[in-house]
Amino acid sequence: MRNELKDLHLVVLMGGPGSENAVSLRSGAAVANALRQGGYRVSELEVHGTDITLPPDTGLCVNMIHGTFGEDGGLQALLDARRIAYTGEGAAASRVAFDKLASKKLFESAGVPTPRWEVLAAGERPTLPLPLVIKAPREGSSVGVHLVREAAALEPALADCAALDREILVEELIEGRELTVGIVGDRAMAVVEIRPHEGFYDYAHKYTKGASEYYCPAPLDEATTRRVQETALAAHRSLGLEVYSRVDVLLRADGVPFVLEANTIPGMTETSLLPKAAAAAGMDFLGLCEDIAGLSLQRSKKS
Repeated sequence: MRNELKDLHLVVLMGGPGSENAVSLRSGAAVANALRQGGYRVSELEVHGTDITLPPDTGLCVNMIHGTFGEDGGLQALLDARRIAYTGEGAAASRVAFDKLASKKLFESAGVPTPRWEVLAAGERPTLPLPLVIKAPREGSSVGVHLVREAAALEPALADCAALDREILVEELIEGRELTVGIVGDRAMAVVEIRPHEGFYDYAHKYTKGASEYYCPAPLDEATTRRVQETALAAHRSLGLEVYSRVDVLLRADGVPFVLEANTIPGMTETSLLPKAAAAAGMDFLGLCEDIAGLSLQRSKKS
C-alpha cells in the first residue's frame, strides 16, 4: 500500500470554516511535513469555505479539517461526488460519529456503556438531577460543553448550547478519570490519561500549553487497560468506523468505563493524543500517517 501511495499526489486539506480552524492548520502542517520527509509528493491546501478547488492530479485528499465540514460528512460527500479518495471515514459514518445524539443511540444499541442522557429543545429543562454535563451535540474540541454542578450555572449553559444547536444533549456527570484511546484499523493504541490542572478537559485545557498533564500509557492495571481498550473498540465498531478514531472515555472509581464520543478527525500534531498513543504502541508519526492513508485507500476502493 505504501508503494501505491508513493505514486499519488497527496493533498493535505486543513483549516475549514469551523471553530477548530487554528488547530486544523497545525495538524495539517505536521502531517504534510511528515509525509514530505517520508518521500511523498505533498501539497497543502488551506480551506476557507465549504467548496474547494483541488489540483487536477489529486490522488488522495488527506483530510485534517477538524469539526464542522471536515468531520461532519460535508467534505466527504463533496469528495464522493467528485470521485476523489480521501482519508478517514466515509460520509455516512462521519456524519453519525460527529452527531453526539446519533452516536449515543448506537452506543446503547450495541451495549457500549455511556452516561445516562436526554435531549432538550431550547427552553426545556433537564429531568436528570445535578450534577450534569450540558453539550451542543454537533461541535468538536469541547466547544459548547459545560459541567454544571450548581443550579445557578444551568441556565447560562443551556443558553450557550441553544445558540450553537437546535438540540441540547444533557448527560449525567460521571466522576472519574479522563481517558482517551486511539483506534487505527481494528487495533486499540495505548490508553492516554488526561489530567487537567483544574476543572475538566475543555477547549482551553486542550490547547493551552501546560494546562493539562498526559500519561501515556495511562497508569492502569492490565485488566483495566484491556477493559478500556475493548470498550473503545466496541464504540468505534458500533459507529461503523473502519479507518481511525480517538474514543474519549471516563473511568469511574469502580473500574467501569463510560464512552463519551468518538472523534474521526482527531488532532494530528506530533504532540496530539493519537500520535502519543501510537508512539507508545511502537508506531512513529510517519508510520501513523501512512497507515491512515493506506487504510483509507482500502476503504475508498470498497465504496
